[in-house]
Amino acid sequence: MNLVNKPASIGDAERLERLGRLRGKMEEQGIAALLLGSSESLRYFTGLVWHQSERLLGALITKTDLHYIVPGFEKSRVDTLPHLNGDIHIWQEEERPAALVASLIEGKGRVALDDAFPLFIYHALAKELGQDRLIDGGSLISSLRIRKSPSEIAIIQYAMDLTLEVQKRAHGIMKPGIRASQVVRYIDEQHLELGGEGGSYFCIVSFGTATSLPHGADGDQVLQRGDVILVDTGTRIDGYHSDLTRTYVLDEPSADFARAWSIEREAQQAVFDAAKLGAPCGSLDDAARIVMTRHGLGPDYALPGLPHRAGHGLGLEIHEQPYIVRGNSLPLAEGMCFSNEPMLVYPDRFGIRLEDHIYMDGQGAKWFTQPAKSPAEPFS
Repeated sequence: MNLVNKPASIGDAERLERLGRLRGKMEEQGIAALLLGSSESLRYFTGLVWHQSERLLGALITKTDLHYIVPGFEKSRVDTLPHLNGDIHIWQEEERPAALVASLIEGKGRVALDDAFPLFIYHALAKELGQDRLIDGGSLISSLRIRKSPSEIAIIQYAMDLTLEVQKRAHGIMKPGIRASQVVRYIDEQHLELGGEGGSYFCIVSFGTATSLPHGADGDQVLQRGDVILVDTGTRIDGYHSDLTRTYVLDEPSADFARAWSIEREAQQAVFDAAKLGAPCGSLDDAARIVMTRHGLGPDYALPGLPHRAGHGLGLEIHEQPYIVRGNSLPLAEGMCFSNEPMLVYPDRFGIRLEDHIYMDGQGAKWFTQPAKSPAEPFS
């Protein structure tokens, strides 16, 4: 684990290379322009970080130019933020930003839209440009974002290492009587101390039967002796996410829990073993369910068993392509990063989620973090 040498942030050279690949795909598909909103894709291509509101702020990418669409009163702030060089075009409060976008698009070609746009922006653009010219830009964007560069993988690795250290520290404070809210607060403080952006991006701490609810229970739980503990948390480094779950007990596990834990770990390993270059994403989910079925669990999404997909992609968004879900025929390729978390749920008893992430390099699957060791030893 190396939390000393933080990797370099994504620079302008890599963003320009991304724009070059994007424009090549636009040319192949006969797309005149791509309009990005205040989304993670705006950050991916231009470096500009902005949050969606009722006002359109984004970037229009054409075959040769990069145009920023900015509310007039926000220009001074945008000027201070990191972003690739491009022409900034402002619109005032009484003006229609969609009309500004239309004025910057030459000819009558198709315009691809960021799939993160709210519907009200789509309707305004359809009125100005004509609905027949607008196409979903989601697949175009995803085809580039889905395969991480070595620089991106290095940042994600650093984020994962950081959260693994936080998980270890959280394990160290667990004792009967501690409240889930205390652990959540502690994890946030530790993420912040180690350099996570804003502390924890999210944190789920569950005890006892609450662990059988995949995304946790309402209310503040108190840890009782013998309770199963589930901690799922992550942070961000330069916008890229970490995401790591451990499930364990503090004392000697019961025979039932130990057996269930070993099944969960077997299913997680089956997902990893199925992660071959060119393998369909859905085949990894299938591999986890084969393990569950062999142990008399399921089938399908029936409980006790696996109630959801076996994993999700991760990068600038906590959940993104590729999704490790039944029926997904997308082949695994170098640069893809995704979680491996085939959760095992016994309703009203306990749930076990062991979540580590995988990245694909030129030889195949690699772990970002090593899987848990045993039911009472959550770290290798």
